[in-house]
Amino acid sequence: MIFVKSEDLKYGMRIAKPIYNKSGVLLYERNTRLTLQGIESVKNFGLLGLYILEPAEPVPPMTEEDLDFERFQTMAVFSIREELDNLIAGKEPVNLKRLALAIITNYGRLDHKISFTQNLRSTTDYVYKHVINTAILCALMSSHMHFTPTEQEELVTAALLHDIGKLLLPNKVREKYDDYDTNDLIIVRKFQSDGLGLIRPEMGIDSGIRRIVAQIHKMEYGDNREDTGKILKASKILKVANLFDSMTAMKLKQEAESEIAAVKYLLLNKDEFDEEIVGALVKSIKILTPGVCVELTNKEKGLVISENPSNILRPIILTFATNQIYDLSNNGIYRRLQIMDIMKTMDNRIKVDKERLQEYMNQR
Repeated sequence: MIFVKSEDLKYGMRIAKPIYNKSGVLLYERNTRLTLQGIESVKNFGLLGLYILEPAEPVPPMTEEDLDFERFQTMAVFSIREELDNLIAGKEPVNLKRLALAIITNYGRLDHKISFTQNLRSTTDYVYKHVINTAILCALMSSHMHFTPTEQEELVTAALLHDIGKLLLPNKVREKYDDYDTNDLIIVRKFQSDGLGLIRPEMGIDSGIRRIVAQIHKMEYGDNREDTGKILKASKILKVANLFDSMTAMKLKQEAESEIAAVKYLLLNKDEFDEEIVGALVKSIKILTPGVCVELTNKEKGLVISENPSNILRPIILTFATNQIYDLSNNGIYRRLQIMDIMKTMDNRIKVDKERLQEYMNQR
């Protein structure tokens, strides 16, 4: 799977990911071959480009839940764009509460992990896509943290609003995404403060939501004067979700970190990120599940054949070159061998015969 910019699309190329309109109606199915009319439509939609299947590449496996996730992302991005733009224009957001509740309904009450797929971002849509993904992560994590419905709604709404100030940034700063230098941070802090000023009760936004956003701004921009005992659990969840999405987001000018690299960073920085909340993230999304290809510290490459529910970093691996099995839950093995990273592919949803895999595991 490769990314092709809109101006480089060619007749006959096969689409790797479905395309939806803002109402969630499917416009182009996966594996559809582009026509000249289709290429013009893509340009008219304002899309930067498309993920295209290589000539001999089969269509990547996607479950109905995966397809629903991407459809929901598309609809939600259109919706939050209208709400945030209304707030900036001094208008009360009409559908903000409805959007937050839709996110909670879809992702705040699940009893299983989901495939958290990222979408490509540009300078113009980065904030909208980031806040939607961050809100979805907050809904997932707050469920494991046993938040009440009211607490979930406050948190998810705060996630949707926390970066509104970045929409006001000058383009030269916005295009750096979150890779700011010291001077940039001064500018970002100022505009985020302006954004916080837009989140007011007269706009139909509760003070509890504003407090979460204010706290995440203080934590994010180096103001540590707030007593750690006063930091809300919701703010701590938002901090983890915000960083995880920022690290793993696909951008045109920057290479994204893998999910495992992001989780490793969160786990290594226990003083900064609440360990229980990082655990809730790990329980919410698929990372090192059977079928994921990994690189090991001995430079071998292998396939995860069994997840470790107790420690995500220590699954059972089958190596490609030697057909050797490494059970990383074994302390002796783990001392000399760890997972370095997930293999760098555009799509790591590898099709695995789960029954055959289970049969193989039972024979060990």
